Amino acid sequence: MPETITVEYIHEQEFDTLSTSDGVFVCDFTATWCGPCKMIAPMMEKLAKEHQGKVKVAKVDLGENSNLAKRLNIRSIPSVMIYKDGNLIETIVGIVPYEKFNTVVTELL
Repeated sequence: MPETITVEYIHEQEFDTLSTSDGVFVCDFTATWCGPCKMIAPMMEKLAKEHQGKVKVAKVDLGENSNLAKRLNIRSIPSVMIYKDGNLIETIVGIVPYEKFNTVVTELL
């Protein structure tokens, strides 16, 4: 049976650490009540699995981290922010095909 990769929820302090660290970091800003966010979740799991050991993928529940949403000026969810070496490279808002996330990440590796 293939190994299951679970994308873990993080809080603001962990986000600050990961978003400023070296390497590629993908953060899915979501909320438990958000239907479209539930459609993105399996894509984040797939991204984490395909790039295991090369990319850190995490989720932030904006219901629990509203200050972070304000700080990052997140107005719509799902919002996926992709960082490399501490720099925000791309923000993808809404539901897009998996290939969009994978292409951005692959180009950064």
